[in-house]
Amino acid sequence: MDYQKHFRVKPGSRVKLSRMNPAFTGDHKHHKQAADEIEHYRRRLWDLQELLYADHRRSLLICLQGMDAGGKDGTINHVLGAMNPQGCRVVGFKQPSAEELSHDFLWRVHRAAPRRGEVVIFNRSHYEDVLIARVHNLVPKKVWSRRYDAINAFETELLEADVHILKFFLHISKAQQLKRFHQRLEDPAKQWKISEADYKERLFWNDYTAAYEDALSRCSTAAAPWYVIPSDHKWFRNLAVARIVVECLESLKLKFPQPTVDIEHIRREYHTASKE
Repeated sequence: MDYQKHFRVKPGSRVKLSRMNPAFTGDHKHHKQAADEIEHYRRRLWDLQELLYADHRRSLLICLQGMDAGGKDGTINHVLGAMNPQGCRVVGFKQPSAEELSHDFLWRVHRAAPRRGEVVIFNRSHYEDVLIARVHNLVPKKVWSRRYDAINAFETELLEADVHILKFFLHISKAQQLKRFHQRLEDPAKQWKISEADYKERLFWNDYTAAYEDALSRCSTAAAPWYVIPSDHKWFRNLAVARIVVECLESLKLKFPQPTVDIEHIRREYHTASKE
């Protein structure tokens, strides 16, 4: 299966999430079938991220979005955590600060964009400003409705600076979300992640779905695509994201830079001398 083609939101298409199965696992029936493949892509990510860092001509921005408990943190830990922290950075976007609110909505996002050679992962992203801002009427419709075009222009600007963009919507069912909330309640190591607000937000499930469908439909472009990743099964989510990121990095035809010193001179003068 071509994961990039299968999960990519085709530019200009209209997304209907109810037609996309969040429990889909493709040719794999259970985790054991996919374990070796997941590990292969994790190792490959390490090598490619090092190459991106050394090449220092391009960078990669990965945006993770999804309903609460969709697996953003898990994806970072189990997949993208395979990369070297020296060239990889995670940025979480929560409620804007007073300073951030005094600027345009993309100001804080642009400041967090990756430098050359760097991978940056957005745990939530600039899309919050057409999601939660829309669902909870934080700004008028005439304001958030203009933001889709601003987001597309912003991403085009990044692309022109050789920032490659991958955007993943981690698609879970409402029933699976409730199951994960229950697991958090019962696990002392995860209880800190749960709150009453998580349950209250479930009342807005349909509103969030409509908001996501518009964002995915209006902001998936040929160069900055959205991928809808089935995420009811964590292991398949990890496989799909890892494989797509690897294939993107491989497509960049990255190369180690040529040495800036005379290697033969160093070999003669120092390596030989160290043996004496």
